[in-house]
Amino acid sequence: MKPTLLVLAAGMGTRYGGNKQLDEVGPSGETIIDYSIYDAIRAGFGKIVFVVRRDIEEQIKERFVERLKDKIEVDYVFQEITNLPEGVNVSPERQKPWGTSHAILVTREKIHEPFGVINADDYYGVESFTILHDFLVNDKDPNCYSIVGYKLGNTLSEHGHVNRGVCKAGSDGLLQGIVETRQISKTRDGAVAPGPDGKELNFTGNEIVSMNLWGFKPSCYDFLGEEFRNFIIRSGMDLKSELDIPTSVDKFVKNGDIRIKVLMSNERWFGVTYREDKPFVVKSIREMIRKGTYPARIY
Repeated sequence: MKPTLLVLAAGMGTRYGGNKQLDEVGPSGETIIDYSIYDAIRAGFGKIVFVVRRDIEEQIKERFVERLKDKIEVDYVFQEITNLPEGVNVSPERQKPWGTSHAILVTREKIHEPFGVINADDYYGVESFTILHDFLVNDKDPNCYSIVGYKLGNTLSEHGHVNRGVCKAGSDGLLQGIVETRQISKTRDGAVAPGPDGKELNFTGNEIVSMNLWGFKPSCYDFLGEEFRNFIIRSGMDLKSELDIPTSVDKFVKNGDIRIKVLMSNERWFGVTYREDKPFVVKSIREMIRKGTYPARIY
């Protein structure tokens, strides 16, 4: 059975100032998602599942479901704040989605095979999808997952801070821990971020970080569901708190309940976190077309 690719496309895009998931960056109107799907198809993935908001349903159907129907199976599911465990209490004023762990959970009825997870607005590179696909096809341990890691210096924006899961890997190539680190800014010598104790965190740029490129098996729904229920009990009345994937997996990795292989990619990330990022993305796509990585029109 071919693995599925889960595309997280329900983000608000607040720093970008618009619906960045559907912003066109290619010469024939392609979005970053188009290039990710193109790479996933040629790597060997068999299905695409989008997690979306209801207000972009028609755009997703028109742009992806119809366009891809002869190339790969496509489905979608809504991430809504009312998708909650029974018996929990949350603030009636809550409007913000519950985070990326919750986004995976809402796909439980749609995905029954090994699957990869990506953000809709991040470019991951051809090599990264091949690495992820090969793991999902060849690793048969139901409780062994993967993360495709990048060097921090290859994932920074020139136009503002970014959030990254900073990973610690053992000599056996397994993830030992991951810390979601916010507001990482590029410097001449590496990067900096505010630390939890008020002191500045300094990075060389060679640290391994997560770009939310994960490889999961269906067994993940059990531990993610357990962690999300605990999170809602603790934070259900909060208007802004979210449960992200790094925070969820870190606990279970340290408890020894799951194993996560760190699969390194040499690709350089780019994305549209800020509107000022778009010209660089457009230029990068054009350069890859010139080199033959992509055709001028991918569909």
